[in-house]
Amino acid sequence: MSELPYKTISVSGSDAFEFLQSQLTNDLQLLQSTPQTSHCLAAMQECESSGNSILSAWCNPKGRVIWFGTVFTTENGYAMSVAADMADEIVQRLTVFRFRSKVEFTIGDGGTVDPKFLISIGCPFIAAAQSEQFTPHMLNLDLLGAVSIDKGCYPGQEVVARTHYRGATKRRLMRFESAAPTKPGDKVSDGERDVGEVVNASDDELLAVVPLIKADQQLIVGKAKLIHSPLPYLQE
Repeated sequence: MSELPYKTISVSGSDAFEFLQSQLTNDLQLLQSTPQTSHCLAAMQECESSGNSILSAWCNPKGRVIWFGTVFTTENGYAMSVAADMADEIVQRLTVFRFRSKVEFTIGDGGTVDPKFLISIGCPFIAAAQSEQFTPHMLNLDLLGAVSIDKGCYPGQEVVARTHYRGATKRRLMRFESAAPTKPGDKVSDGERDVGEVVNASDDELLAVVPLIKADQQLIVGKAKLIHSPLPYLQE
């Protein structure tokens, strides 16, 4: 797979902080403290950003991830890195929630990210095809530092908090090697029924959401066998 393109959405206006704080899963106050560091953040970071960056997501009321990427400070407010095929839709949907808030959205150029590297570090890339399919916990966003449990309300917050406090995460994003190329959306089977789905893929490497208890069992995509390649942050 070639590199994955993204764009940036600038969020400006006197209410930009309050607006984003009420919509996104992470706490924007982190942008004012010690800069966050992680392999996933570095891989997805907007290279031209001169400000601090954090990972975050935007969920629908059912707790399914619409968008996942970086949020960073700019001279005029904030900006979000968004998969290129979703930028227009994200702006349209954010505008619905603006109401009387003094917030403006502007789509700008972005760049590309390397899918193979994202897969190697267990960092999902959410484009239109993956949008609203998975919860933050399924995508390991809680483990990647993209979710704040105690920051206050945002869309889907009740679902996210309930999953966290009940420890009810039965499915996670995991890394595999495949005997043949796969593509996002392909179903993962245990030989009897579908148990998961490919989120990102590049050549013979992939990230898929599957039940934790199935990770080291024999899984296939089509007729291709999968080999589990454990992610360091899932072993801690």
